[in-house]
Amino acid sequence: MRRVLVMGCSGAGKSTFAMALAARLGLPYLSLDGLFWQPGWVEPDKAEFAARVVEAAEGEAWVIDGNYISHGGDIRRARADTVCWFDLPMVTCLASVIGRTLRSRGRVRPEMAPGCPERFDLAFYRYVWTYRAAQRPRLLTWLAGLGEGQRLVTFTARAEADAFLAALPAAGRG
Repeated sequence: MRRVLVMGCSGAGKSTFAMALAARLGLPYLSLDGLFWQPGWVEPDKAEFAARVVEAAEGEAWVIDGNYISHGGDIRRARADTVCWFDLPMVTCLASVIGRTLRSRGRVRPEMAPGCPERFDLAFYRYVWTYRAAQRPRLLTWLAGLGEGQRLVTFTARAEADAFLAALPAAGRG
């Protein structure tokens, strides 16, 4: 594994997994949320963001955390050798983002852009609530475009992701 995409609903555990995977494999980690958001939760120019995503995807090795399939998604899919997809229940994801908000409110999480502290955001909670109906079908269609030789690893529980990590040799070994 040299170029890995980690995708799925917010609150599924993507960032935690992606950071651990990058460390385990000795690869650079990139959060698309961290690349997307500007200080104060301001959205960037979409063309500039897409160009930054494409530039990152052209790297030799990486673990990229996030969906954003409309922004450089095709090149990320084409260059990835592995996609780790978190397909967890909505209740798990929603409980996670609410708990994360309560624990981290007012602080910037490691995978986020500077100036974007955790906050209560009803629109975001609605996104998570409706993800399976509104976003998951688009992602499934996108995942169907993976080519021969590309690996799709689906996690339906965090324990599966933990077991996957535990089974990998650490960077520099094996």
